[in-house]
Amino acid sequence: MGRRRKKRSAEQLDGLLVLNKPSGPTSAACLNDIKYRLKQFKIGHAGTLDPLAEGVLLVLLGHGTKLATYLSGATKTYRGTLKLGLSTDTYDIQGEIVSETAVEASAEDVVKEILHWNLLTEQEVPAYSAAKHEGTPLYAMAREGLATPVKTKPIVISHVEVLDVRMPEAVFRVSCSAGTYIRSLVHSLGMRMGCGAVLTGLTRERSEPFGLDAAHDLSDVLENADSFADKVIPLRDTLPHWPRFTLTRPLAGLVRNGAWLPVADDPARGLYGTIGDRAFLLDHDGAPLALVEAKIQDGKPRWAILRGLWGED
Repeated sequence: MGRRRKKRSAEQLDGLLVLNKPSGPTSAACLNDIKYRLKQFKIGHAGTLDPLAEGVLLVLLGHGTKLATYLSGATKTYRGTLKLGLSTDTYDIQGEIVSETAVEASAEDVVKEILHWNLLTEQEVPAYSAAKHEGTPLYAMAREGLATPVKTKPIVISHVEVLDVRMPEAVFRVSCSAGTYIRSLVHSLGMRMGCGAVLTGLTRERSEPFGLDAAHDLSDVLENADSFADKVIPLRDTLPHWPRFTLTRPLAGLVRNGAWLPVADDPARGLYGTIGDRAFLLDHDGAPLALVEAKIQDGKPRWAILRGLWGED
C-alpha cells in the first residue's frame, strides 16, 4: 500500500519569501510562526541564521522547498561587530565567559587581522553548532559537558572590508561561501591577537541573489496576512540569475516524462548553453517545469533534469 499523500492547504503558496529575521529568535521559530499563523505547512529555508543574527533569511514555501539546494549554497554577505578582550564558549556575546584579557593591540593591528581573513581556506567548526559527530549535533554534546571533536571545513572568503574601529570594537563586512561561521572567524582573530574576541552583532545583508532591500520584517509578515501573498516571490522568479527557457507543449511533455533535451549551440536556436550551465524551464503556459543542467549524454550535450517542479507533492 502506497504512502498516503498529505492534503495540501488551500492557503499554501509556492515561492520564496525574503525575510528580515530579527535578532533573538531562532530561524526555526520564525518559520514556525509563518507555518502556523499563515497556514504555510510546507515550509523551509535556504541557510539558517544563529539567534543573535538578523537579516536575510530565504524562506521557501510549497514547491519552493525544492529549490533549497540551489539557493542555500550561494554566497552570503554579512556586516558584523566584534569585541576584543573577551572569550565565550559559543564565540559570541551570548555565551558563557571563558576569559577576559586586557587589550594591548592597536586599531591598525585589528584592521590587519580582519583583512587576514582573505587568506583563509578553512576554519574550525564551533562546538556550539548544528554540525554532527556520529549523528549527534555538536551543540547537544557541548551542552551535556561532553568533549566535542575538532572539526574543520573548507571556506571561501571573497571579500573583506573594515568599516570602523573604535577600540576594543570593530565593524566589518565579509562575503563568504555558504556555511561559513562568522563567529569562528572572530574567535580565531582573537586567538591570533592573544586577547580573545567575540561576535557582538551580525546582519546578513545578502544571500545571493537577494538582499535586505527585498526583505520583509517578520512582524509585518505576521500582522498583515491579507498582503502576505504579495510579499512572496513566485516560483518562476526565485532564480533570477539563471537563464529561463519557455518550451512548446510537446517539449514540455518530454521533460515531464524524464527526457533530456538537446543543448543548442547557437543562442538564436533557443535552448542554448555550454556544459555546466544551469537553466530554469517553463512550460508552454509559463508555469515552472524543471531545473536543468547541461551535461554530456552519449557523447552529445543535453539538458539533464536536476529537479522537476511540476505536479503535486
